[in-house]
This record gives sequence, C-alpha cells and structure tokens, in this order.
Amino acid sequence: MSCPYAATASALDLAPLAGPLSEAYPDVVNARYRSIEDPDTVRAILARPDEFSPANALSTAVEPEPAALRILARARFALPEVLASASGPAHLEVRRIVAGFFSPAKVRAQREPILDRVRGICADLEPRLRNGESADLATELAAVIPVEAMARLTGVPVPELGTLKAWSRDSLELFWGWPDAQRQLVLARSAAQYYGWLDASVHQAVQRDDGNLYAALHRAGVSEPQIRSLAYFLGIAGQETTSMLIQTALHSALHDHRWEALAQAGTDEAAAQGLVREVLARASSVPTWRRIALKDTRIGDLEFATGEQLVLRLAGGELGAAGDDSLAFGYGIHRCLGASLARMETELVLSETARCLPLAVADGPPVPFGHLLSFQAPPAVPIVYPAERMLE
Repeated sequence: MSCPYAATASALDLAPLAGPLSEAYPDVVNARYRSIEDPDTVRAILARPDEFSPANALSTAVEPEPAALRILARARFALPEVLASASGPAHLEVRRIVAGFFSPAKVRAQREPILDRVRGICADLEPRLRNGESADLATELAAVIPVEAMARLTGVPVPELGTLKAWSRDSLELFWGWPDAQRQLVLARSAAQYYGWLDASVHQAVQRDDGNLYAALHRAGVSEPQIRSLAYFLGIAGQETTSMLIQTALHSALHDHRWEALAQAGTDEAAAQGLVREVLARASSVPTWRRIALKDTRIGDLEFATGEQLVLRLAGGELGAAGDDSLAFGYGIHRCLGASLARMETELVLSETARCLPLAVADGPPVPFGHLLSFQAPPAVPIVYPAERMLE
C-alpha cells in the first residue's frame, strides 16, 4: 500500500508504518494501544514525563503466554526500569553517564574507523560482483558497522555477530511483535539465552573496571540487574535499529535512482545527508514509540485516561509529507543518546558504499519491509553489477 501522505513516489512509500498506524497493526495491537499521529500532540506527550511514563517501553506489545513467561522466569530474566523505561533523578544520572560515552568528540572519532571498515568490506565485495555474484548489503555491510562502532565506544564485549543478530531480532519480535503462542516459546528461549550471556558479560565488565560503560555505571551506584536491563536494550536496539536505518537508506538509494548521484558526489556527503534526512522523516527504522498515561489528563481537544497505553508517531504520516525528521530520535529528556552516531554512520555508509561500488544496482524489485510495533526496514538489500555496465 502506498503512503497517502507521500510527497513524491518512492520506495519509502512501501514502509508499513509510513501510513496510518492502525492499518499496519493487527487487531490485538489496536485493541491495546491508542495511536497518536499528530506531531504536536506527540511532542506535548513526550515533554510531560510526569504525566506520560516510559514504563511500558520495554514491555511486550501483546500479552505473553504463561509458558513463555515460565521460560523467562527460569532464566531469572528481568528488565528493571533504567534509561529508556525510567524517569526522575535516577534516570537523569544514568543518562548523564551514558551520554559521556557518546559525546560529540567521541562520535566524530568513529568517522575514520567506519570509513576504513566500509572500504574494506566493499573491496571484498567488488570482485564477487564483477564475477556475476549477488551481494546483500544488509547482512554484509549494514549488520556489521553499528555493532563494531558500539563496541568501540562503550568498551563492552559483544557476542559473535551472527549470534547477536539472531538474538536481537528474536528479542525485537518478542517485545515489539505479535507472535502466536508457539512462536513466543521459540523467542523466549532465545531471549533467555541472550540474557544468560549478558549476566556473565556484565559481571565480568564490572569486575574489570577498565573504563567501560558497565563499570562506570556500577561505580555510580547502578545495580548489576539495572545494568543488565540497560545492556539488553542497548545491545539490541542500540545497534539493530541503526543497521535497519542503514538498510533503508541503501534500499532507497538503489530503488529511487539516487545511487549514481551518490557515487559521483565523491567525498561530498551532502547528497547522503539529504537522503538520510528524508529516510528519517518518511520511513525511519524507529517510526513509533510507547508511553502510558499516569493520570487523567488533556492535551488540546484530546483526553487521556489513567493507564491508557499509547503508540506515538515519530516518522511518516504528516512528518513524512513535510520532510520533518525532528521527532525521528524522540523528543525531550528521553531523546536517543545515539542520534548523532546513528545519523553519521548511515551517511558515511551510504556515501562511501556508493563511491566504492558505483556500478551496483538493485537485484530485483524492492524487498517488502518487515515491521513490528516500533521498528521497520527491508530485511535484505541485494545488489548486482549488470554485465552491460561493466562494459561501459
């Protein structure tokens, strides 16, 4: 379905959450959540953490099955409120510490390592493409860069890439999807495995006390259970959503006939910056987020009841039509701390990949986007080198 708000035709129009949210969600989600589409109302809600709590940020989108809960309980799985799901002074202190690891200077220092890694990956892909093979930029490029950048910035270990990606996607589906009873059991086992790995790795990082993020939080009095909760969210959403953003940007560049201009731009990143702003406005990888009303309240003509669960639009809809990416990383005291990193990574990967692989074209029609309550992206970005272009 094409987005009714789209300003111009684009592969981004196929993003499921670009149009009315209620049309993208199943009945079980629409029955549980009230979708808020108006940007001004969303800003007002996010600006009032005392009235609209983030406590449901890490809750499952649908009620979990008892059997799935038992699997998690046996693993002592717990996500106490911290950072994304917390408010108040404790949240601000944790946020201050985490922000120090993502300062503007530290983010800028990632620029050359990212560019070097993209060039290396493209150098490996290029002879394969010239040999007539297809390559998937989602798995071979977008999946790699954010994980490595996050590990360098935080100083904490990450699982083997394939394992991390499997755990990440399973946990996203478990907490932000609508899996049936049998699927929940599979996802719960995966989440329990990841949590077990985090239990050991967080404890070891705290004990090392070598300047890593977990040790810094522990020194400030944050408990290990809270650090595991933060690590769970950071290890999944912190890198997976950036990978998804990169996938969407590459997908758009290839299918919206922007690749050649990006390739010809060379080291001038203005074209990539413009495309990334458009992706963030129209089809961000995180186009919604959740809140819960703490009391009966009113915003404009809208009334909210105590306990009412909300899904807030951050991209697409009116924002997409206006090219407005101001809500793409949230708003207020919970605005994403990795916003500048995610934006820079996506711009660099997009511009440098096009420069290194200028002959690439999409291998087939646009791959349908996958989506959950708050996440969306094309799962693959296949490319080829057409024989006729190599003869030019």
